[in-house]
Amino acid sequence: MMAPFPGGMRVADAPQPRPRRPLENPVTTPRTTDELQAMAAAHVWGHFSKLVPEDTGGIVVMDHGDDCYVWDHAGKRYLDGLAGLFTVQVGHGRPELAAAAAEQANKLAYFPLWTYAHPSAIELSARLAALAPGDLNRVFLTTGGGEAVESAWKLARQYFRLIGQPSRYKVISRYLAYHGSSMGALAITGLPGIKTPFEPMVPGGVKVPNTNHYRPEVCPAWPEPCSLACADAIEEAILAEGPETVAAVFLEPVQNSGGCFTPPDGYFARVREICDRYGVLLVSDEVICAFGRLGDWFGSSRLGYQPDMITMAKGLTSGYSPLGGVMISDRIAAPFLEQEETFLHGITFGGHPVSCAVALANLDVIEREDLTGRVREHEGEFRAALDDLRDLPIVGDVRGMGYFYGVELVKDQATRETFTGDEAEHLLRGVLSPRLVELGLICRADDRGDPVIQLSPPLTAGPEHFEEIAGVLRTALVEATEVVAR
Repeated sequence: MMAPFPGGMRVADAPQPRPRRPLENPVTTPRTTDELQAMAAAHVWGHFSKLVPEDTGGIVVMDHGDDCYVWDHAGKRYLDGLAGLFTVQVGHGRPELAAAAAEQANKLAYFPLWTYAHPSAIELSARLAALAPGDLNRVFLTTGGGEAVESAWKLARQYFRLIGQPSRYKVISRYLAYHGSSMGALAITGLPGIKTPFEPMVPGGVKVPNTNHYRPEVCPAWPEPCSLACADAIEEAILAEGPETVAAVFLEPVQNSGGCFTPPDGYFARVREICDRYGVLLVSDEVICAFGRLGDWFGSSRLGYQPDMITMAKGLTSGYSPLGGVMISDRIAAPFLEQEETFLHGITFGGHPVSCAVALANLDVIEREDLTGRVREHEGEFRAALDDLRDLPIVGDVRGMGYFYGVELVKDQATRETFTGDEAEHLLRGVLSPRLVELGLICRADDRGDPVIQLSPPLTAGPEHFEEIAGVLRTALVEATEVVAR
């Protein structure tokens, strides 16, 4: 006799899974490049982009990629010196990641993590816990980095309520730092120019100096031994705000915005000490710096400090599917367990089954090909290729680590005189950006601080790619120097 299902249904009567259909290539309408550009101009509103008048066209339409290169719809090849957006760690066109997505979608395309779980999220969370430093054993999955930052702030605030310190809600972060563009994350972001249209901000964001050795705000004696005044500024901010009101400090291992600001020796040890002294959580925002970008699984591991939380995204899936998350220490999870409390936060597509399956396949590639070791092996060659540009009078500084570098541009090397806002806009948007694209290099010309060119190629890149990057930069910067001199 067959065993009954709950409610009396017999196994033989239960609905059976439908046979899996073979995968087919999607049918799309072939379009010319001109048609796609016109459609984009009419309908696509780009992120952090001006709307393009319909009669101008000219939008570069990317079509496909392979390893460190991408091709536009017209067939022009570009070296992807930015890994998409600090994202495509394992390179473009990996069939094993596409296969992982297809297999998971064919099996279970979607189910939420709202009181349920599914195998790909479970396996991924366990694997991330094994890779993360210290006791970061809990994983809250999102769809991207901004959501991860938002989630970490909300988690910190609820945590302090649970332990009887409800007045702790403020977050300290650094000037120029980018931590996301949603309203909560934007309050943590330190870029005034992208906040003004949306003011008033969510209250609680407090800013301190960054670790810019080239233009030090608080360490004017550099390059003498660093006083770590930039770290002590965090303590000063905590005391000024009142320690009982500060929940967390959010810091990137290497700060992206402004151009790859690296920390001085001892910086994070001092920050960890300060956070412990005042009971403040240390959140390492590794949306860019994790998964090999700095030559280790996590930037905090490479730099030797222990955060209470890590926010992540981008390289977690190499961009093949959207996914982010927060790694959380056992200490922060403890009151939620002890008091049987719910973290009152959720995201429909957070921990999407397909994205988690892609992430697992992506981690397999990074591990199998030892891409973290590859970055450590070749980072010196990458740095040397960029340092060779210092003979150009427009190059003021080269900084960064791993496969993550910024080149700061100046009007005068000797005095470090920078460009005015209008001059930087013309240099970057009017001269360098279009010329670099014309020469076949994708990188970032950024004026959110002093003007910089940022580079972060796929972790599969090697000396031949560094040589190509430096050659294109030299051509473009020599031409830009002539423009500046006029």
